[in-house]
This record gives sequence, structure tokens and C-alpha cells, in this order.
Amino acid sequence: MSIIQRDFYARPALAVARDLLGCRLVREQSGMRLAGLILETEAYQGEADLGCHASAGETPRTSVMYGPPGHAYVYFTYGMHWLLNAVTDGEGTPAAVLIRALLPVEGIEEMAQNRPYRAKQRGWTDGPAKLTQALGIDGGFNRVDLCDRHSGLWIEPGEPLPEYAVEQTSRVGLNSVPEPWRSVPWRFVAREGVLDGR
Repeated sequence: MSIIQRDFYARPALAVARDLLGCRLVREQSGMRLAGLILETEAYQGEADLGCHASAGETPRTSVMYGPPGHAYVYFTYGMHWLLNAVTDGEGTPAAVLIRALLPVEGIEEMAQNRPYRAKQRGWTDGPAKLTQALGIDGGFNRVDLCDRHSGLWIEPGEPLPEYAVEQTSRVGLNSVPEPWRSVPWRFVAREGVLDGR
């Protein structure tokens, strides 16, 4: 299948976050494809967005967000979890989309081994830290080019979702962030069942 190219990512995070729903996130592990359809995303846009890591300016951690679009921003949080973002917008404008949930569709047995003790398939990847564990994504993937199949991590296009199939809400876990940034509806969720069978 084709890989989403850089011009797709070279747009504001809000547009990319919406359009990533239904696309296929692929991780190549030991020559095997582990993949899932993207169910949930969040947009983070620029230094003015107080929910965005770049609100404090450019640092060694956030410098990837200021670079070319279409790269992975993978960071460590709570001392135990890796989270995956796709860098968006133009170079010099810090923006990214957090990938929050997937519907597993390929390499399911391997995902199960990466995410043990999960009875329900969907539960393996229904959170941003769960999906990185299921796909074997860690800090070694920070800054990799999502537009290059040789990176071992990329996104393939999916069928666009109609408006009725998408729920838009405020972002998760920003309780200490002041308004209006705490409540902006920059989280996108594919409604239950809309991607089943694809």
C-alpha cells in the first residue's frame, strides 16, 4: 500500500488530526507488519497553545516539532510510557498530532504478545501508551521519517470518514491548562463501530 506523503502533514495540526482518522498506522517489526486503523487523535498547534509542549518554546525535547513535517515525535511521560505524535505544519511552526487509539487489523498475535493479559483485542490499543506498547514503539522512533518505509514506522491512507462518523471533544488530561486551551475541541474520535470490518 502507498504511504502518506509529506504534503499531507504540511498542514495545521487540526486538519491533519481529523484526516488521520481511519488511516492505517504501520510498524514493521522483525519483517512483520503490525498495524491498526487510527480511531482517536488530538491536535497541538504552536507556542500559543498552552496545552502544547512547544508553549515553553524550543527545547531539545520539542525541537523535532519545529522541524520538517511528517516526522515522529515520541516522548516519555509519567516515567513509564511512550507516546507517538506526527509532526505537522510548516518547518519552524511547532505542531503535532497525538495518536491516541487504534483498531488492530494486522499482526494481532504479535500485538497480543507486546500487550499481554488483555482479553479484548480493542483493549490492547485503546490508549496512547497502550498502542505504543502493542506496536513496540519507544524512544528509538523519535524523529524517524514517517514518509519513509525504511524507517519501520509509517501511516497509510484510509477512506475519509464522513462528518456523522466523527466525534469532536476537548483534549484529555489537560486539567492544569488554562482556558481556552483546556476546552478547545481538538480531539477527534471515530464513532463506535464505524471502522469495524475495514
